[in-house]
Amino acid sequence: MSKIKGSNAERELLNMLWGASWAAMRSAGSGSMHFPSPDLLAGNGIRRLAIEVKATKADKKYFQKDQIKQLSNFSQYFGAEPWIAIKFSRDWVFVNPEDLEDTGQNMVFHKKECENKGLDFDTLVRS
Repeated sequence: MSKIKGSNAERELLNMLWGASWAAMRSAGSGSMHFPSPDLLAGNGIRRLAIEVKATKADKKYFQKDQIKQLSNFSQYFGAEPWIAIKFSRDWVFVNPEDLEDTGQNMVFHKKECENKGLDFDTLVRS
């Protein structure tokens, strides 16, 4: 995913969260720092979410295992729920890291699993 495509997806999701009455912020330098840092942090006074954001036109999205481990570690320390937001073309799906498939070297989520394992935006932000 290009940096521009990723940044645009992050900004789009940030606006969606604020529109749903969730406070949200982008994390500067996420993915480039020594310490784990998700792309977005969001909260509504009841729940806190740490979100890694990806965008793809493909029917599946691969993740490095270390990236998923860092999201989980940060979330545990921060007291947030870890989520992966994947924008497949125009449709958003939100996935719990535990629902990713382990390929041995990487983790993957297939678009066809959206109905079984993924949440849509409205379901995610419903408290």
